[in-house]
Amino acid sequence: MMSLAEQLTRQNIKGLVPYASARRSMSGGSIWLNANESPFANEYQLDCSVLNRYPDFQPAGLINAYADYAGVTNKQVLASRGADEAIELLIRTFCEDNESIMICPPTYGMYAISAETCNINTKKVPLNPDFSLNLAEMENNKADVKLVFICTPNNPTGSLISHQQIKAVLDMFKDKAIVAIDEAYIEFSPESTVASWINDYPNLAIMRTLSKAFALAGIRCGFTLANQNIIEAMSKVIPPYPISWPVAQIASQALSAQGISRMQTQLEQINEQKARIAQALTELDYIYEVLPSASNFIMFRTHAKKAIFDKLIEEGILIRDYSSQVMLDNSLRISVGSKEETDALLSVMQAFKA
Repeated sequence: MMSLAEQLTRQNIKGLVPYASARRSMSGGSIWLNANESPFANEYQLDCSVLNRYPDFQPAGLINAYADYAGVTNKQVLASRGADEAIELLIRTFCEDNESIMICPPTYGMYAISAETCNINTKKVPLNPDFSLNLAEMENNKADVKLVFICTPNNPTGSLISHQQIKAVLDMFKDKAIVAIDEAYIEFSPESTVASWINDYPNLAIMRTLSKAFALAGIRCGFTLANQNIIEAMSKVIPPYPISWPVAQIASQALSAQGISRMQTQLEQINEQKARIAQALTELDYIYEVLPSASNFIMFRTHAKKAIFDKLIEEGILIRDYSSQVMLDNSLRISVGSKEETDALLSVMQAFKA
């Protein structure tokens, strides 16, 4: 007999497969290199005297700080519980039944899951073999599309979409759909941002997060950057208190001059370890491809995928298997950690015999 919950669950949710986050799909291990987190745990000061009060809807100090950091106005910023909430807000605000989002796999899995949760269709236009956009197929499939999600630097490949291609998509969907650029990893490729385009493209939205370079995955704080009309529409849908006082305080400190300087110093250290890992992987005979990366992770391909993955788990080191995704046969992904974590990782991988 079906439970009451089973009877009442919406049809589109019954078959939904939830996103397999690193914490949800893997447990254990002592070295976590599977979730694209920063290896740095920074300290912050908290004022607890305000915790008995509801937080501001959009804390002014936080919004102004991020607007200054991103080079936009405070009317062009909406703070949310991570960029994941921004994805769902965009879908809930702009998509109706029988309309679609468009994604370009291999890419971040939450776009499609958020759409399915909201009973919105997903059109998939796979990337080209070089991980560029297939513009011709996007054009052929644009009917009924209200949102286009493009991740650059792309998760999980680490590849970039060129400015020329992004402009082509913005023009393709002019007056038809919002093009949402996911810049979660933009600090690792700052020259690639399109934040300065907001005033020129009314259909452009940009998603950002403090989870990666700012080392604040645990507080869940993200942002949408867009023209004021898009921000105002999303503000009608977002819950009344999306940013708690502790989150606002910590995020504002991270966005201070001192906090940004610390982030940049730590980013340099992460990039040093990324270069070490990339070089070491190219020297291992059981690895046949190391993908270039503009992010804080590296993807590589090996026919010994399962064996090296299991060996790392045995040694308490967790990485991510992406070989089930389109175009990613035999692919594993390593999040870049600290020097000590890199030492441990490379010690196991260099000793491994396929």
